[in-house]
Amino acid sequence: MTGQGYVALTPDSLPGRLGALSVLRDRVGPAEGWQVREVGDGNLNLVFIITGSAGQAVVKQALPYVRLVGESWPLPLKRSFFEYNALIRQEARDPGSVPAVWHFDEAQAIVVMEFLTPHVILRQALIEGRQVEGLGRRLGEFCARTLFRGSDLAMPAAERKADLALFAGNVELCDITENLVFSDPYFAAPMNRHTPGLDGIVARLRSDLSLKVAAQHLKMAFTARAETMLHGDLHTGSIMVTDTETRVIDPEFATYGPMGFDVGMLIANFLMAHFSQPGHETAPGARAGQQEWLLSVVETIWRSFVAEFSHLWRTERRGILYQASLYEDQGDGLAAEQALADLVGRIWVDTLGFCGVEMHRRILGLAHNADFERIADEGLRAACEARALAMGRQLMLGAGAIRGIGAVTAMARRMNKEDHL
Repeated sequence: MTGQGYVALTPDSLPGRLGALSVLRDRVGPAEGWQVREVGDGNLNLVFIITGSAGQAVVKQALPYVRLVGESWPLPLKRSFFEYNALIRQEARDPGSVPAVWHFDEAQAIVVMEFLTPHVILRQALIEGRQVEGLGRRLGEFCARTLFRGSDLAMPAAERKADLALFAGNVELCDITENLVFSDPYFAAPMNRHTPGLDGIVARLRSDLSLKVAAQHLKMAFTARAETMLHGDLHTGSIMVTDTETRVIDPEFATYGPMGFDVGMLIANFLMAHFSQPGHETAPGARAGQQEWLLSVVETIWRSFVAEFSHLWRTERRGILYQASLYEDQGDGLAAEQALADLVGRIWVDTLGFCGVEMHRRILGLAHNADFERIADEGLRAACEARALAMGRQLMLGAGAIRGIGAVTAMARRMNKEDHL
């Protein structure tokens, strides 16, 4: 297959093109018995599920354009190379956190991986009102382990610099983040869209000079501060769950950036799920318990992140930053703890800022989320989204003054009762 030029897969062509792969024959069964269905519902790629006599597999193939928009927005196939490399690094840094990768074909932009079952996309589960045991703890640990172990806190300097150089090539997907996340929501960009009832608050946000300055400070941090390998698009649509297990998928936006980016994007999506719940109720107040549970997940994500990050600081800090030779080896453990507290404090401020900008871009930009989009009543949807927009502004402008995750969830509770239209 690698000897031919790139050709997009179809359910009909896939068995003939991949049927000779021993890893698929061994794990799925002979290609003659395969059933193939295309299930991709994201913005960029083809995703197929293969079912055979021996099991199942997932085949993901990049398209040479943005699927959400079409061929008018070309996109390089090499993004699958970055996704593959991110997945194998995430597995090494937090074993069991991502699907197992079974095969990679760079020329055809194909990643073959483990089929997760009975997992479902977390965003859909939250819309349905489901709860997942241990979700916040697992996601906080994933962020801590991948972000710490992918940085100069833990990696050998040469290896880390080689990784930085490798992921610096993910230029086009970084460009999407840099524009769609940090710039487009704050002016009338051509591909923006929003719920009609939001016109007033959108106009106020786009005329808020302090907010636009804050957004560009965050954009500069994203582009200039290559602290660690990021997932780059960590949201509830990039997580698959059962009632007791959590896996992270789709790291094709992987790049090097600030540690607070992944954590902030993740928390933002739980806050948006919180604000969206009234739009999914069958009776007034029916989702109040779900809203509280979502806020408890937000708190647990941050607290678990800090706990695991601190544990790794004390046990795996062998990189070129904050060397033990300056602290513990001189009997100065208190100084090491102060350095840790200062670093976590900086990550906290970044987390809040990135959280706010993610809440804005998911409502005002091109790529919206289903939490709000599936609210059929436009007036109710606008009311829910307006609360999230208002909170996003508070997080971006007040990041330096917000003390603790409890203050964030208290803000969400308060704003959930307010009218911001």
